[in-house]
Amino acid sequence: MEERLIKKYAEIVGYTEAEIEKFHDGGHRIRHVSRLSRAASKFSIQVEVARSKNCNSGHVTGQTFTLDLDGNLITRLCPDKMCIYLLSQFTIPVALINERLSEGLKPDDFHFMRHLRCPDTGVDCLGYGEVMAEVRIVPRIK
Repeated sequence: MEERLIKKYAEIVGYTEAEIEKFHDGGHRIRHVSRLSRAASKFSIQVEVARSKNCNSGHVTGQTFTLDLDGNLITRLCPDKMCIYLLSQFTIPVALINERLSEGLKPDDFHFMRHLRCPDTGVDCLGYGEVMAEVRIVPRIK
C-alpha cells in the first residue's frame, strides 16, 4: 500500500527512479506522504480573519482562506485578492499541522501560531494596517 502511494506521489511531482530511491532515506518522507494522503480527504486547513483594521488588501473580519493539507490555497474558497504578507504567515501553522499528522498526532493540538498576525504594525506604530487571523483544521466538505 505505502509503495503504491509513494509511486503515485513520485509521478505527481516528477521524481526520477534515482530520486524515488533517495526519497526512502530516513523513512520520515514515507511516513509523511503515507499519513498525509490518508488525512487529505478528511481535513482542510482554514484561516479566518479574526480582526482587521485599515488593511490595504481589503481583508475583513470573518473572511476565510482554505488550504489543502499540503498548504495549497484552494482558490475558489479564498478571497479574490490576497495579501502576500498575510499569506506568508501561514507557513509555520501549516508545517505544524503537517508534522502532527505525519507523526499520528491530533492535527489541531498545537501550541504556537494558532493565531497569526500580518507583519504590518498598523498606523499607530508607523505601519499601514493590521490583520490577525486564526488557524484551524476543519473537516473536509464533500
